[in-house]
Amino acid sequence: MTDSMTGSHLAGLLAALGWTPERLARRLNTFAEQQGRTERIHPKTPYKWVTGDTPRPPWRALTAALLTEVMHREITPGGLGWPDDDLECLPADAGLVVPWDAEGTLRALHTVTQAGAMDRRLFLLLLGSAATSPAHEWLIAHQNGTTARSAGARVPMQVVDHLDQITDRLRRMDDQLGGGQLLTLVHQHLRYVTGLLDQRRYTDSVGRRLHSTAGELLRLAGFLCFDSGLHARAQRYWIAALHAAHAAGDRALGANILGFQSCQAKDIGQTREAVTLAETARTGYRGASPTVTAILELRAAEAHANEHSPGQARQAIDAAFNALSDTPSSSGPPDWCYWMDEAQAHAQAGYCYLKLGDHAIDALSGEVDSARCIGHLSRLVTGLAPYRRSTGVAEFLDHARPLLTTGTH
Repeated sequence: MTDSMTGSHLAGLLAALGWTPERLARRLNTFAEQQGRTERIHPKTPYKWVTGDTPRPPWRALTAALLTEVMHREITPGGLGWPDDDLECLPADAGLVVPWDAEGTLRALHTVTQAGAMDRRLFLLLLGSAATSPAHEWLIAHQNGTTARSAGARVPMQVVDHLDQITDRLRRMDDQLGGGQLLTLVHQHLRYVTGLLDQRRYTDSVGRRLHSTAGELLRLAGFLCFDSGLHARAQRYWIAALHAAHAAGDRALGANILGFQSCQAKDIGQTREAVTLAETARTGYRGASPTVTAILELRAAEAHANEHSPGQARQAIDAAFNALSDTPSSSGPPDWCYWMDEAQAHAQAGYCYLKLGDHAIDALSGEVDSARCIGHLSRLVTGLAPYRRSTGVAEFLDHARPLLTTGTH
């Protein structure tokens, strides 16, 4: 293969993305930093690659991995016309194909908390059926054995209560801060919980609580990675989280984790997989908490809306609001449900209607008489007036103006 043919592969992909070689360099430097690597390239270096030069290690592997995440399909160094790199590249589920029991969960926990080993490897995003396979396994896995451990100093239930209080604070810190520094705190707390599971003595009931705590910490760590664009690392945390939730017998937590995986799949363009993950979550949850049910229904609605399936999306939205009107269970919703209320449900429903091309303006008719809401709508109508030539804008304005007239009565 000639140098010009080699460079044309990369040039074609950059053209499809609308990227310049400088933008590729910036994205690669950020990607390398996110992977814990210290190497950086000059902004002009990729110009040599598109004209036929072969990148030195580790840039062949890093470029292929970055393009895989951005283009939502597998890109390899060979596919770019380059030889393999010396950087160890592994799928995001490497080391996490473990039994669905307490022992398997502990193996998964050790795998994801060994940060040193993680920093020396490049994990590749799972796409297609590989991304949904852990969800299917979670759905059909049987509850297997006890979580009790008979060696070591005893862990009383009060300690688990304290651990969950810390977890709750970390969860609420994410609402305000997020980012890599919080991920470090969550990871450290997770390692402490892992140490208790591995080295202390506890009853089955305490063991289940510890596994549930670990599962929620893994869920939160995965979200922080997802929110930072570390998609493969997020998948690793969430796969381990599914195992921990299963060992705890916590179906609500497991279904919620799948809901976040569905959000990730939706965001990276894997719309079919987003639907599969959301529907698996709905199927796998027994529906004891109306709030959890509402969360899962809205996740499904978002997935169906992104796949342009209006019937299924609207059905899920209706189911979510019906659930929110149900009588709460005597035990109340899980602590991690604190953010879901009717206002949040309306916001997510509005997102779905926008994705479906339905501006949802009719939902205000006869439902909202708030002067603040009418004021927001009035300002939006004023701002859109110069763009009335657009068909979509004209239709929106025609629907909105009668509501403004009604609101002034």
